[in-house]
Amino acid sequence: MRRRILLGLGAASGPALLRPARAQAEFPSRAVTMLVAFPPGGQGDVVARPVAAGLERLWHVPVPVVNRAGAAGEIGYAAVARAAPDGYTLLMGLSSLAVLPEAARLFGRAPAYEVDQLTPVALFTADPTLLAVPASAPWRTLEEFIADARARPGAIPYSSSGLYSALHVPMAMLTSAAGIDLLHVPFQGGGPAMTAIVSGQVQALASGPGPLTPHVRDGRLRVLASWGARRIPGFEEVPTLRERGFPEAEFYIWAGVFAPTGTPLPVLARLREGMAAAARDPEVLKALAASGNNLDYRDGEGFADFFQADAARLRRAVQRIGKVE
Repeated sequence: MRRRILLGLGAASGPALLRPARAQAEFPSRAVTMLVAFPPGGQGDVVARPVAAGLERLWHVPVPVVNRAGAAGEIGYAAVARAAPDGYTLLMGLSSLAVLPEAARLFGRAPAYEVDQLTPVALFTADPTLLAVPASAPWRTLEEFIADARARPGAIPYSSSGLYSALHVPMAMLTSAAGIDLLHVPFQGGGPAMTAIVSGQVQALASGPGPLTPHVRDGRLRVLASWGARRIPGFEEVPTLRERGFPEAEFYIWAGVFAPTGTPLPVLARLREGMAAAARDPEVLKALAASGNNLDYRDGEGFADFFQADAARLRRAVQRIGKVE
């Protein structure tokens, strides 16, 4: 009798146990949205679009890139943090992801989301920001820029993608380290911030090499310094801030995919398989190279460890910067 009961349970439970696994193995069976928390033209956008195209070729389902800008990225980040944890809503996040909740606490506000509501899936790029100025500007070196800023406090305007964004924090690091006062002009994303410097509305910008490269190549912008620990490919002639005596001014702008925490492990595995394949796709690699981005692919524990270390460093940086308006 006991043997018949056990066999009966096995026959009944076997297919039932297989159904969830089979359903997850079929992921994705419909469109997967990749959300960018900034307008088109910024670092997240220029990485998300070729990656999404590569995933479409692999998965044979639409992977639309949706730009949901506002509040220096907070609106888009929070939207994915609150999304259903089923793998069908993803975020192409930037380093500001860890900064914004800490900044909210500085002002006594409840954060719109917490970092632990998002699970790292795959990192695609991680480059130091670069200090760019118009090619028509009088400064040829970092030293000339700093000397002018010291002589004219608050007179040199720079753009960013919003308060405490990935384009604001490095500039705040520089102004603090160099003892200078610049005029901060925040925009609703990296694309508008780039437009502002190219059009002459502002005179400086910290940006990743991807969005900057086309404008440097066509002679509209000049790069004076890098926030990296070492010089980067494509900008070997550009000194680092560490070389110029500002070792505490180090900042990387990276772009990586996140899923809402609680996404089933089999779906996360499928996502990482897809991201790894996209990172090998010749068309994706070609598009990233054309935009000036260097592939730095990591997933699983590799990306999780990178994100945790970077988030901790950026939280400390926000505390040092303090409240800014």
